Amino acid sequence: MQHAPLIIDIAGARLSANDRRRLAHPLVGGVILFSRNWKSRAQLTGLCARMRRLRPDLLIAVDHEGGRVQRFRGGGFTQLPPMRALGELWQRDAMRAQEAATACGYVLAAELRACGVDLSFTPVLDLDWGRSAVIGDRALHGDARVVAVLARALLLGLLQAGMSHCGKHFPGHGWARADSHTAAPVDRRGLAAILAADAAPYGWLGTALTAVMPAHVIYPRVDARPAGFSARWLQTILRERLGFGGAIFSDDLSMAGARQLDGRELSPTEAALAALHAGCDLALLCNQSPGGGAALDALIDGLSQAQLSGRWQPSAASEARRRALLPRQPAPDWESLMRTPHYLRALALLPGSA
Repeated sequence: MQHAPLIIDIAGARLSANDRRRLAHPLVGGVILFSRNWKSRAQLTGLCARMRRLRPDLLIAVDHEGGRVQRFRGGGFTQLPPMRALGELWQRDAMRAQEAATACGYVLAAELRACGVDLSFTPVLDLDWGRSAVIGDRALHGDARVVAVLARALLLGLLQAGMSHCGKHFPGHGWARADSHTAAPVDRRGLAAILAADAAPYGWLGTALTAVMPAHVIYPRVDARPAGFSARWLQTILRERLGFGGAIFSDDLSMAGARQLDGRELSPTEAALAALHAGCDLALLCNQSPGGGAALDALIDGLSQAQLSGRWQPSAASEARRRALLPRQPAPDWESLMRTPHYLRALALLPGSA
């Protein structure tokens, strides 16, 4: 079984010849969609169908959390609240908050699946320490126990709709103040403090999560390398200590927090190899196609050369974990979905609904 570890982007709302060429490459295992790939619901559904015909095993993913991180808006898509709304509801009515979390997960996933999307990079499991602007209201709550309970309810809704998902950002991005999109955040707490708080939901949710994404954060009292490049974090702690058996995605390797390692700037190939060697199953490189995609071509060529030279070996276990993220049931028809009692009930349960 060919290991296809690369998750890449495409340029626009239609597939270009370069997009088709890259997506057909055996090292490419998935595509991540952005707002630029969205014009209408019909267009998105057609785009996903064309990609599926090109590569039946392609994983089609998107960052679609609700709140400010929701790539598709309008066209019938429900505007979902930021996840903090569930935590605020918990403070008033814990049981209602869990029911609302399941409803959020189901609506989010059912609408995406009806358009052909397989996976959303949600939920955010970072704790709301009030320190990280980039996390902010994306976090469910500041208490790890509440985060775990609400996230489990959210995951139930996602799984009811047949959608894979990805908890992020392991072991926690909520304490570090810097934004890893533009800098290399540092969290100077020790391992015991992190495991007791920020990383705790990953242990409690290990049997429910289908994938995890590590943070581009350095925890120097644990490892000098960012978590996404750290075998200690990904293999010793996440896999062995916390018992996680699902897929591990790198965070976006184009981010500033991912370009520096051991005092130097990495190329896309070097960053992907560092992530894969550390224990990631899948390496994500975003927002390269609109500029021509030279970095994507360099990454595909570079990983091919690394395989030929023996600097990287494909992993059958990693490929099995990638394929396990693909949907096991057909996508629902949008119009039929809109009339189902389950969907209508979930809409009525969303935070803010009358």
